[in-house]
Amino acid sequence: MKTKNKKMLIIAICALLLVAVGVVGTLAYFSAQDTVTNTFTVGKIAITLDEAKVDDGGVPVVPAERVKTNEYKLSPSHVYTKDPIVHVDADSEDSWVFIEVSNGIASVEDSVNNIDSQILGNNWKALSGKDGVYYQEYAKGQADRELETFSQFKIANSATSEDLEPLSDANLSVFAYAIQKDNLMSAEDAWAALSE
Repeated sequence: MKTKNKKMLIIAICALLLVAVGVVGTLAYFSAQDTVTNTFTVGKIAITLDEAKVDDGGVPVVPAERVKTNEYKLSPSHVYTKDPIVHVDADSEDSWVFIEVSNGIASVEDSVNNIDSQILGNNWKALSGKDGVYYQEYAKGQADRELETFSQFKIANSATSEDLEPLSDANLSVFAYAIQKDNLMSAEDAWAALSE
């Protein structure tokens, strides 16, 4: 009888398994699927700096040309063309744009309409605590921008040969920098980040 009961139990279990498989096979499930795909681009900031090509008397050459360097022969009362321009490429990111002027002829420069006053007159702001450094802000979405710095310099009427002689190897250099504005809340923060 034990064998008969075991057979009956096995048959009952098999029947239950068949019913369970049949029920599971006929079940339908609700389901859904979705995807998020990210595309990345990289921003840019692009600047160049140049000035008009001039002869040693500071007169622009013809045809006009933009260059990175010029040589000047200094003499009292003379006005020289020097017009560094910072070109900011279109669609550069919001940025802080800086110029740094190292003026090796400041001691003989005419005080009227000097380089510093011309820079300030061209919408540059002096960076507090840093002599010779100026800045402007650039907003994304603008066309190519030309940020004028100054257009000329003049040697003082009172300058003598003795004043000019030590300046035979002097330089008047302009450096341009740009850095993203994002996460840099002030020009001072931006300059500090550039200096790191």
